[in-house]
Amino acid sequence: MAKATARHILVATEAKCNELKAQIEGGADFAEIAKANSTCPSSRDGGNLGSFGPGQMVKEFDTVVFSAPINVVQGPVKTQFGYHLLEVTSRQD
Repeated sequence: MAKATARHILVATEAKCNELKAQIEGGADFAEIAKANSTCPSSRDGGNLGSFGPGQMVKEFDTVVFSAPINVVQGPVKTQFGYHLLEVTSRQD
């Protein structure tokens, strides 16, 4: 069964998500941005979500996590929780 590890940043608006993505692409540390801005409890751990399989996260999340390139920030990804930046840190298919 496929497994992935990922980290994310959750914010309320697409504009904030794009602003944070630009900071990360400009060299800011993903984990530090997550700690300072993400509204998810995972922010305490730099946005780290640990390891999970297909179907364990919301559909929009799964679609990105199991198709996106490794170590490339994806997003904004809209879910019922808000807007996410996602980074897949490893994946086994």
